[in-house]
Amino acid sequence: MTDKLKYYKKGLRDGIPIGLGYFAVAFTLGIMAQKNGLTPFQAMLTALLTNASAGGFAGFELMGAMAPYWQMALMQLVVNARYLLMSCALSQKLSPETSTLHRSIIAFDVTDEIFGISIAQKGYLNPFYTYGAMTVSIPGWAIGTFLGVVMGNILPLRLVSALSVGLYGMFLAIIIPPARENRIIAGIIAVSFALSFAFSFITQIPEGMRVIILTVVISLAAALLFPVKEEEDE
Repeated sequence: MTDKLKYYKKGLRDGIPIGLGYFAVAFTLGIMAQKNGLTPFQAMLTALLTNASAGGFAGFELMGAMAPYWQMALMQLVVNARYLLMSCALSQKLSPETSTLHRSIIAFDVTDEIFGISIAQKGYLNPFYTYGAMTVSIPGWAIGTFLGVVMGNILPLRLVSALSVGLYGMFLAIIIPPARENRIIAGIIAVSFALSFAFSFITQIPEGMRVIILTVVISLAAALLFPVKEEEDE
């Protein structure tokens, strides 16, 4: 119980910046929900159950367009498909003794940022670390969406845009420390940025699918060119 509480508090601490970033970014999501006819409660419930940025924006747009359910499901599958890869990676980070219940709870809230701090933990991932991060990030996303519907249109557009930038800064804070410690990781990150930027101009592939393709290709190339020695992995 002591170890569980220790990891939970650590995840809670690391998740506070994520929750604050989600709260700020969710304002714009709430504005989108309001423009497409959702009530504050409907928008908050949707955000609470999904906790996805691109998926949320796409979903609210389709709701406003009265799109059929199959189109909604297909769009969410494409936009959020990268989380399948993240879930596979996290499953390898967990101890083989981790129960299906713990795995299922973690899978409920696999986001870019929570994945980043969870996968960066040394050794096996203790589920309670991720639970701590989820405790502050999920309410931040849901409450921010609710307030975005209620008062988002009152705030200046520049202020809303400024709040949205905070999430990118937070994500940089996740990837910069390991990049400073390892030149190979720094190089892979730089290549990822460059290819993602280039692909956004030369292809019309949806963002979610583009992320999956680049992740698989770059990860495979990195594994072949810079394999991790067995003793280092242990």
